[in-house]
Amino acid sequence: MIDLLEDAMFELRRLRLLHELALRGTIVEVARALSYSPSTVSQQLALLEREAGVALLEPDGRRVRLTTEGRLLAAHASRAIDLDEAVRAELSHAQHLPANVRLAVMPTAAEALVPRALTLLSEHMPGLRVEMVELAPEHGLFELQAHGFDLVVAEQYPGHTRELRDGIDRTLLGHDPIRLAVPPSSRATQLGDLREAAWAMEPQGAAVRQWAVQQCRAAGFEPDVRFDATDLVAHARLVAAGHAAAMLPDLVWTGGRDSVRLLELPGNPVREIFAATRTSSRDNPAVQAVLGALTDALSAHVPR
Repeated sequence: MIDLLEDAMFELRRLRLLHELALRGTIVEVARALSYSPSTVSQQLALLEREAGVALLEPDGRRVRLTTEGRLLAAHASRAIDLDEAVRAELSHAQHLPANVRLAVMPTAAEALVPRALTLLSEHMPGLRVEMVELAPEHGLFELQAHGFDLVVAEQYPGHTRELRDGIDRTLLGHDPIRLAVPPSSRATQLGDLREAAWAMEPQGAAVRQWAVQQCRAAGFEPDVRFDATDLVAHARLVAAGHAAAMLPDLVWTGGRDSVRLLELPGNPVREIFAATRTSSRDNPAVQAVLGALTDALSAHVPR
C-alpha cells in the first residue's frame, strides 16, 4: 500500500513516465511522446515499482494498465510535476533568467493573434522566448495536461463546451463573431437561400462541423458538404473562387475580406476564444504576460 511508503524516494523522471502512462494509456504512446524507446520506458517503470515496493502495472491483454496503487501514485506524480514546474518558474524569475513559454494555437489564432502578441511582448518583455506550434484545440489541450505546452489557444462554439480537465484553468480572451460567407456573385441574402449550395466545412467529428450542420438543419435543409478541410483559410478561398458557401469566424479575415460577401447568421452567433494553462502556472509571470498580449491582440483585431 502507498501509505507504507513514507520513506520511499521517487525520481521525478520516473514519476513523469507514470503520469504519461496514466494519460496516454500505452507504453508505446509514452515512448513516442517523450522520444524514448518502449524498452527504456518499461525499464524505468520497473525501477519505479521497485522504489515503490508495490505493483504499479498489471497485464491487460498485450498491454499493461495501472493498478489501484499505480493510479494513486500517478495522481501524486501529477502534483509533484506541477510543483517542480512552479518552483523552477519562481527561481528563474527571482534570478531574472530568460523565460520560455511554449504555445499550441489553433490555425486562425496563429495567423491573426500570435504575430500581434509577439510584437507586444517584444516591447514589454524583450527577454521572453516564445515557441509556437499550430495544433487543433483538442490535441493541444491534451498535450497541455501532459506538460507538452504551457499555454493553449482554443475555441468553443455556441452549445459546444470543450471537456473540462483537472488542473487546467481557462481564461476568456474574447469573442469572435461567426458569419455566413458566400461568393460575391451569390444572390443569397440569408442561410435558407443556400439549400442548393455546395458547402465547405471542417471534417466529420469536429464540434464546429456539428454546430454548422445544425444551423443548416434549423434553416430547413441538409447541407451538401463537398469540401472537408481543417484550414479555414482554404474554406475562404473556396468561397472567394465561387465554389462553396461557409460559416466562418471573423479572425479568418486577417488579410481582408473583399473577395467574399458576408451575411449575418440567425442569432448573430459568436465563438469563444480562450486560453488554457495549467493551474500550476497561474502565478508564472511569463505565462501571464503572454496571456495579456493575446488578450490585447484579440481586442485590437478588426477585420478590414
